[in-house]
Amino acid sequence: MEEKKEVEIETVSVDDTKPEVSEDKQTEIIEQLNSKIAELNDKYLRIAAELENTRRRASLDIESVSRNRAMSVAEKILPVMDAVNAALKHNPDDEGIKTMERALENAFAQIGIVKIETVGEKLNPQFHNAIQMVDKPDEKTPTNTIIEEMQTGYMFGDTVLRPAMVVVSK
Repeated sequence: MEEKKEVEIETVSVDDTKPEVSEDKQTEIIEQLNSKIAELNDKYLRIAAELENTRRRASLDIESVSRNRAMSVAEKILPVMDAVNAALKHNPDDEGIKTMERALENAFAQIGIVKIETVGEKLNPQFHNAIQMVDKPDEKTPTNTIIEEMQTGYMFGDTVLRPAMVVVSK
């Protein structure tokens, strides 16, 4: 015969309910989380602004370096233009010199270099360097009017590469 054994089983109950958090505690947790969100959002906005400023500064730096390099090259070419102008004064009918002058002027125009207007203009120390003052050639000429250009001045954009050397009326 089979023997029957009796086994005693303990019952365990599982409580599915979550521990109750007081309403004050919930509000405190929500406030902490909102505060953390606001802090992280502020950090994000600051970093995004700093990145945009860095991009802008880098762009301006690149533009500035490029502009300075172009101005440096232009300043080195100005004596060549002066030599061509001097040669043209000595031999105004030479087609070769006229061609070189036009080629240089076209190159200057493409780069953005322009001559400073002088003869007949009023002296402006920002653009002109008066190297001599002479009596007025006639009574109609106002004082401080440029009568003669001794050396051409040039601008690169809004920057004076070299002021014009001029003779001015007294």
